[in-house]
Formats: sequence, structure tokens, C-alpha cells
Amino acid sequence: MEKGRNVQRRKIRKKGGPKLKFKFSVIFTLFFLSVALCFLIYMFNVNVNDSFLKEEFGSEQLVSSQDESSEASDADTKESESETVVNTSFSNPVPQSETMGSDYFSSCSLITDNTLADMAGIGFGGDTVFGGKDFTLSAVSVIKQESSFGNLSPYEIIKQKKPASLYLMFGAEIETTPVETVIEEYSKLIDSLKSTVPEMKIYVMEYPPVIYDTDALSNEKINDYNSKLVNMCDGKGVYCIDTNTALKSEAGKLDEKYWSYETLTLSQEGFSKVSEYILNHVVQ
Repeated sequence: MEKGRNVQRRKIRKKGGPKLKFKFSVIFTLFFLSVALCFLIYMFNVNVNDSFLKEEFGSEQLVSSQDESSEASDADTKESESETVVNTSFSNPVPQSETMGSDYFSSCSLITDNTLADMAGIGFGGDTVFGGKDFTLSAVSVIKQESSFGNLSPYEIIKQKKPASLYLMFGAEIETTPVETVIEEYSKLIDSLKSTVPEMKIYVMEYPPVIYDTDALSNEKINDYNSKLVNMCDGKGVYCIDTNTALKSEAGKLDEKYWSYETLTLSQEGFSKVSEYILNHVVQ
């Protein structure tokens, strides 16, 4: 009888429901779908709510960093635009302007090699022209000259005199020195003058043509030099006036009336022409 009961119990147990079994693939699928759903909700909130990142994570530092980066970029752009304005606010060579009175020269000075050393008294006053035969670009701060400020170099005189406008005429050196080297020395001189008297206007005068070509110095070489002078002035933000064309004949060389065969320099008429040209090419 007892045996029959045990059999009956076994049968009853077998009729129970099947055991629940989990598969790894099902669990992974559910996990992946959950992550994907969270990501979609996150992206939705980021795009719809502009302050979501700040509210959720307090990311003020990130926003501040981005703003600072944007401001720095804007500042760089403005600085670049400002530099562009400085470089394009005038054109070189300086175009013809309203004629200035002869008293204009009272606020000007001239540093030159032998080319315009004799211009004192022709436009420029006697104590405003500094230069001579031995003057080169590199010697401007070395060779001394008598002036109302004492026995000083032209560079030192200009530093004390502080003229409103300074005119420069150099070019004789290209007869024996490569043009590129002369331009380099010219650039150094301008940098020094600008740092010494920053408010002073600087005018670079193109070198005059020669009356006849030689192997060492030709009008073609002078034209190349003057072209590089214009480019240099553009880059330095200083003025350049075309005194070469003012003295040139239709034949493309120095007009004979502007040359003195006695002194082998520009004639008095030539100096007067340069003076006249300066008064008609002033940047206001």
C-alpha cells in the first residue's frame, strides 16, 4: 500500500510546469536595447534643451572655455582686419596731393647719401639736411655731423629733433652692393627710426635715374631697386614717393636739365624739381 502512494506522488510531481531557462543572447539583446534607448533620449535632450548640459552636469567651465576660445578668435580676426586697414589706408607711390606751402619744410628733415646732400637751402632748411658722400644706410647711426644739437649722428639728431616728417634718399650703394643687401639695410634703418620716433611720418624717395648707363649702374638696375623700395615701404607701413619718374626724360633716363656736368650730381634745377615734387605728394 505504501509503495502505491510513492508512485502516485512521483506522478503528481511530474505534472508541474517547466522550469524557466535564461539564454545569454536574450540578456545581451535586452541590455543593448536599453543602452540604445538611453542614448536616444540623451541626444534628444541635448538638441532640444540648450541648457541640458549645464543643468545635468554643471559644465560651466566647458562653456566658458568655448566662449573664451571664440572671443580669442574674434580678437585675432579684428587684429588682422586692423593690420589690413593700416597697410591699405594709403597707396604707394603716394599720389599727387594738394600743393603744400613752402613752410611745410620747416617741420621736415632729410637724411641722404650724396644724392641730395646739396639740397640744404632748396626747400629744406640748412639745419634739416643730414648726409653726404660717405653716408651709407649702415653709417646713419655712426658718422657724426655738426648740428644745433651738437656733433651727433643723423640718427641721434632725428631722435632729439623729432620732425613731423622725415625724408630718406639712398641708392648710390647699389653700384657696388647687391640690391637685396641694400634693401635689407634700408629695412633695418626704418625699423630703428619708427621705434625711436613712432609718431613721425617717413617718406622714402625713389632713387633718380642716371643720365647714361654704366656696367655698374644702369637705369634698368635702378628701376628694379625702386620697385623693391615700393614693396619694402608697403610692408613697413611707410610712404614712398616716385621722385625717379619726376626726373626722368621721355627716353627713360635722367633729363639732362636736371644734371650738372660740373659737380656730377643733380643740378640746382634738379633739386628744385625734387622740392616741388615733395610739396605735391604729401599724405594729410
